[in-house]
Amino acid sequence: MKSAVIVFPGSNCDRDMAVGLERATGRAANMVWHKDASLPDGLDVVAIPGGFSFGDYLRCGAIAARSPIMRAVVDFAQKGGHVLGVCNGFQVLIETGLLPGALMRNAHLKFVCRDAHLKVETTDSPFTNCYQKDEVIRVPVAHHEGNYIADGELLERLIGNDRVPFRYATPEGDYSDTANPNGAADHIAGVLSENRRVLGMMPHPERLNDPLLGGNDGARLFEGLVGAMA
Repeated sequence: MKSAVIVFPGSNCDRDMAVGLERATGRAANMVWHKDASLPDGLDVVAIPGGFSFGDYLRCGAIAARSPIMRAVVDFAQKGGHVLGVCNGFQVLIETGLLPGALMRNAHLKFVCRDAHLKVETTDSPFTNCYQKDEVIRVPVAHHEGNYIADGELLERLIGNDRVPFRYATPEGDYSDTANPNGAADHIAGVLSENRRVLGMMPHPERLNDPLLGGNDGARLFEGLVGAMA
């Protein structure tokens, strides 16, 4: 599997993302600068990492979404390519229109940085096929604008089409306000595109992909991608 990681001014999880991909694929990820106009040939997946692209000025992800490389990423996705956006990357994907909804300030208006528990809602995607449905995994979060907002019609469509891969939950798998770190609607931690090949999520699987980091729950997301393309 050939992968690429997009790098913006202010990205700070690009190396972590590259390591996650490299561990799963056995080959180095291509690091692509935001001013490039095209992606490397033969890519299977593009990852947009976390951080604070362009200092989060104007609106999180808004400036990055208009970088030259994002036109190529949108084209790649529209042609059926796999795209993963984590944290700031999720914000960028929403700003490009590749994913619906909005990401607003956390409900408590404070930056949150801690481990969160996620309940796996579906295994029917390249990103989640190495998990078990209803399994609870532990993945770190670190964000200020991770409060996923969607109107009733969009929520109904996302849920009805099985496009919510993860929800914030307790370690026992229950949904509660205390387990929801940002106030996201219906405890949503991530969203899939209609063709299920684009995933945006606020938690950071790349930060928990090795026992030396405290666990490997995140590693299975990358392993699932590799398996889906084998």
